Amino acid sequence: MSIIAYQDSWDLEGLFPGGSNSPKFREHLAISMDEIAKLSTYVHKFEPLKEAVDEDALQQIVEQFEIVVKKVRQAGAFVSCLEAQNMEDKEASTLRGRVTELSAAFQNVLTILDGKLSLYSDIEWNSLFKGNELEQLYFVLSERRTAANEKLSEVEETLINKLSVDGYFGWGQMYDTIVGKIQIPFQEEKLSVGQAANKFSSPDRSVRKNVFSEWEKAWDANGEVLAKTLNHLAGFRLNVYEMRGWNSFLKEPLDINRMQEKTLQAMWNAISKNKQPFVQFLDRKAKLLGLDKLSWYDLDAPLGKVETKMSYQEGADFIIKHFEQFGIEMAAFAKKAFEDRWIEAEDRKGKRPGGFHTYFPESAQSRIFMTYSGTPSNVSTLAHELGHGFHTYAMRDMHTLNRNYAMNVAETASTFAEMIVSDAAVKAASTEEEKLVLLEDKIQRSIALLMNIHARFLFETKYYEERRNGLVPKEQLNTLMLAAQKEAYGDALAEYHPSFWASKLHFYITGVPFYNFPYTFGFLFSLGIYAKALEEGKGYEEKYIALLRDTASMTVEELAYKHLQVDLTREDFWNSAIQQCINDVEEFLELTNS
Repeated sequence: MSIIAYQDSWDLEGLFPGGSNSPKFREHLAISMDEIAKLSTYVHKFEPLKEAVDEDALQQIVEQFEIVVKKVRQAGAFVSCLEAQNMEDKEASTLRGRVTELSAAFQNVLTILDGKLSLYSDIEWNSLFKGNELEQLYFVLSERRTAANEKLSEVEETLINKLSVDGYFGWGQMYDTIVGKIQIPFQEEKLSVGQAANKFSSPDRSVRKNVFSEWEKAWDANGEVLAKTLNHLAGFRLNVYEMRGWNSFLKEPLDINRMQEKTLQAMWNAISKNKQPFVQFLDRKAKLLGLDKLSWYDLDAPLGKVETKMSYQEGADFIIKHFEQFGIEMAAFAKKAFEDRWIEAEDRKGKRPGGFHTYFPESAQSRIFMTYSGTPSNVSTLAHELGHGFHTYAMRDMHTLNRNYAMNVAETASTFAEMIVSDAAVKAASTEEEKLVLLEDKIQRSIALLMNIHARFLFETKYYEERRNGLVPKEQLNTLMLAAQKEAYGDALAEYHPSFWASKLHFYITGVPFYNFPYTFGFLFSLGIYAKALEEGKGYEEKYIALLRDTASMTVEELAYKHLQVDLTREDFWNSAIQQCINDVEEFLELTNS
């Protein structure tokens, strides 16, 4: 056990003293804008195929590009932390607007650069990268060039970027504003959305049911304005896609995640064919709780009366101990995160719901946000976010442009870390009853990623199909969500959550459309990696780090073939990964036969 008492609140003062009133942060924003202007000058002067030595001019742009990326990401990370720790911080909302403008200005310069990169023929382009420093950036710069060839003219794309500040990102910020004001009545108090969500894991069904009733009322009361918000976000995207001549609304999310549609379909096909064991689990859990069928608010209900809570200190020590069983670097990173107060975990009012990891590239530091109340699920979430942090740590000495990994592989690292801890918890159980409780918590993650996320994907697919023909009203959104949940859960529940489209932040995130399937990809892909790690033991950490370092410089199909020797476009890999989840279910069913 650690001799250091870990604090459950993070330190932001070491980054920019003064929080949302920080003069140093305002200075950072001003300097960032100056650096963007400098990059703009270099880009405007850059004349492909006319320079004496093209690669020298491009190298100068790349160096300035790296400076700007770090500054913009540093700013975005800080504001995300301010907004999350206190939803009432109005100054943080103002700063978000400034960071959005900063990002848009940066994107405008990149649009011009990308247009110029697209002027090269394949032969001329390839000759730029022979035997010089640019060679290491071939994949990422080629990716930008290809994307530019599939977009509109420089003038049109610049106009889209400018209009997106108020016409696109503004709607995403609108969602945050609405959710920040929602309060859920509970007994004599009013709960934030995050606090109310924690009540769904209460052992008392009447608590879960009452909170869910108020939860549905709250989202329904805000349904009209949230439906408008969702419609405008999707409408903006679809109009841009149409102008670019993109026929599929999956093109952008697939490109962002560097994966083929064939891979995505193979994954969902394998999941759809393997639903029955998970339906059996839900049926068994219902029986154990004395119910005919589970309702939505019963999904996270604990089984048994075993007290499995850990204090924040105990949770931290447990994570570090079991990371050490895998490798020393992962454990050392987690220890540093706890010791240096990179984690905001305090259970208090006013915080945003959910959890996230963010990285400050100029400071080479991470920050992790969550609300910790001591449940096994909280310990897993903490390990999950530390996995994200370790991913950035593993790439710390690489060129910044080679560190922009996509969401699907980001979720691989986090889920891998989560699996180490949840597996260890099951194995460390002192009684059969405790083992059952922890095994159930582990299976719940399979349910979330193979059923809940599937429902989100099914809903969004149907929603985008309908949105092409006009606005989709609140009632229809409820209908689509209900149908998606019934299909994804194999009709195993008695009551569903039709307003889930309103309550789930992920549908309103502007950075990555279809913010759902990458989670499931990451979960199942990490199972393949985890199987290798169990097979090879402690020595696998070096190979794991090598895989993480490649995550931003090749497609996922190439990554899987290079490091795991598997073909992701075939269902075989996905079936074998899902089988590991089914093994947990079979063990659970055997333990509960009596």
